Amino acid sequence: MPWLESLGWVVIALLVTLFLVLGAGVMRRFVLLRSGGAVECYLRVRGGKGRRGSWRIGFGRYGSDAFGWFPILSLRPRPTARLSRRGLVVVGRRSPGPGDVHLPADANLPAHVTVLEIGWTATDGSDPEEATHEVAMGESALTGFLSWIESMPPGTRWEA
Repeated sequence: MPWLESLGWVVIALLVTLFLVLGAGVMRRFVLLRSGGAVECYLRVRGGKGRRGSWRIGFGRYGSDAFGWFPILSLRPRPTARLSRRGLVVVGRRSPGPGDVHLPADANLPAHVTVLEIGWTATDGSDPEEATHEVAMGESALTGFLSWIESMPPGTRWEA
């Protein structure tokens, strides 16, 4: 039957496409992690609606002027969110609570996380009253993130 042979080719083409997409995803993850300065973390926009307001897992990559966040299940080569380093302030720090259902909360798990509530200074230089974003990460990634916030690239002059 000719239509059965055509169906076989369609199934083969779909399987090849699926493997190519999966391979591209694995390669993207490898490149992000291998090129350095990338950590696994969770991100959400505080008070955001829909997907932006829920915890999303991904990779954060440190840059000289911004922290780029890449979703883990995406083929997009550029960061979905960029958290500017200029004026970035940690508003608060907490353990995951009952509203953080997608975060590992058990201290016995190796993936125990701390939630950082972050915001940016106002134009008058005052500290933010409320956080605009929340970033959740493990102990070692948290230490690196806090060090990155406090440090500055050589030759850079920050204007107050």
